[in-house]
Amino acid sequence: MAEVRFYHLTEQPLDAALPVMLERCLERGWRAVVRGTLPERIESLDTRLWTWRDDGFLPHGRDGDPMAERQPVWLTCGPAIPNGAVALFLIDGAEAPADEMAALESVAVLFDGHDPGAVDRARAQWKAVTGAGLAAVYWAQESGGRWVRKAASGG
Repeated sequence: MAEVRFYHLTEQPLDAALPVMLERCLERGWRAVVRGTLPERIESLDTRLWTWRDDGFLPHGRDGDPMAERQPVWLTCGPAIPNGAVALFLIDGAEAPADEMAALESVAVLFDGHDPGAVDRARAQWKAVTGAGLAAVYWAQESGGRWVRKAASGG
């Protein structure tokens, strides 16, 4: 059963923090899906993952690309997990049902700590996750972008 991790972005924007997290997934041999709600964000992340390092890129595909099942990282605004991913990243208020989260190795909810609406949505997601009996862990960024575990519940 997945542990649902809530990442409160305060020191780095999503496009800086997410590629590092995705790279760690790939290092573990995991496939990942990034599920968002804004097509323009998915397009921006698509570009970012190809160029995020001078010496490399993160292989991925997105809605509309062929051979989704072969992609180690899939970017989408839809509910499908076409690449057999075991890690799910929820951004921009995207959600997942509890049974889907429970079946995965890892679920991460990333939210902008400078956006009161995003913080409120994350709080509601926390309540839904813990209310469904899933383990939830809250991570906050310190200066420099280091993650610190601040709270845990359920599971």
